[in-house]
Amino acid sequence: MTSTASSLASSKNLSHSAISRSLLQHSSKPISQRTLVIPTIPRNTKNLYIQRYQKLQIRPNSTSITASSFKPELATAPPPLPLPTPPVTKFKIGLCQLSVRPDKERNIGHARKAIEEAAQKGAQLVLLPEIWNSPYSNESFPVNAEDIDAGGDVSPSTAMLSEVSSRLKITIVVGSIPERCGDKLYNTCCVFGTDGKLKAKHRKIHLFDIDIPGEITFMESKTLTAGDTPTIVDTVLADVGRIGIGICHDIRFLELAMIYAARGAHLLCYPGAFNMTTGQLHWELLQRIRAADNQLYVATCSPARDAGACYVAWGHSTLVGPFGEVLATTDHNEDIIISEIDYSILKQRRASLPLTKQRRGDLYQLVDIQRLNSH
Repeated sequence: MTSTASSLASSKNLSHSAISRSLLQHSSKPISQRTLVIPTIPRNTKNLYIQRYQKLQIRPNSTSITASSFKPELATAPPPLPLPTPPVTKFKIGLCQLSVRPDKERNIGHARKAIEEAAQKGAQLVLLPEIWNSPYSNESFPVNAEDIDAGGDVSPSTAMLSEVSSRLKITIVVGSIPERCGDKLYNTCCVFGTDGKLKAKHRKIHLFDIDIPGEITFMESKTLTAGDTPTIVDTVLADVGRIGIGICHDIRFLELAMIYAARGAHLLCYPGAFNMTTGQLHWELLQRIRAADNQLYVATCSPARDAGACYVAWGHSTLVGPFGEVLATTDHNEDIIISEIDYSILKQRRASLPLTKQRRGDLYQLVDIQRLNSH
């Protein structure tokens, strides 16, 4: 130890003196005439430096934690389903931001025209707003509620949607309407396929109860009942992929979106009517977070803003890509947004940033209770 230290010290002195001499030799000359002399490090000093560097090099530690010990396969229970590949990965989606009036018949006819226009512009999938056939109020929900299961004359909204989807050969995510089932009311989103048949029905899981003094107070729970089933629609054969459905307030709950992603969803659709208090702060933010965290598409559709309504919607219907990028949006006025979805991008994004493989199953776990109980 002492001899090594002495050798290093003497070597340092040699190299320092060599540098000093080279500087002294040229210090009296003008800078333009000086020659740069790089001193040579003595061989024994060089070898000592190499030996010390090799001793300090970081080598793999056999006891260090490896990625496999993080157990990413245990972070979701049951294990995630593979992402299916639709026959066609590219298609157009239409977001119909509609004005809503107290006249239900007018609202149904108005929605029909908007869907037809979106289809004419190439949309294979059309999304409507939350509560598009009725004003958004606890007083209006019971008046305009429909028995969706009965259909026909007692559910004119869904009868229209069934006819239009079949005639135009498109898939419609119906936004939502008030549904009556026995003595209960629900905020319900239906999905109609290209054959005009009802493919799924999602009842809003998280009811919107809010009380911000001086800003807004609204309690859906006064009239509505919460749904109890996450809803994913497998429309792969219709070329529009596997779709997870949520309604407005559902978007605030990341667990629901994570369950849909684990079930192999390509797209999450959230018809929603955020208000003037929370809309500016949270509407786009939540959409981009859900898309980026789960590496899939998120589409939202709001009613157009009516400043004279008892509940004023924020608007700004939007399509967000799997990297959290806003692909298409609008302002608060009535509008129809047409934009392209390309599902091939999902696998590219997930390969570049493999979040599923980086999850820590040794620390946390997402449990899909519905799937777990069905096994």
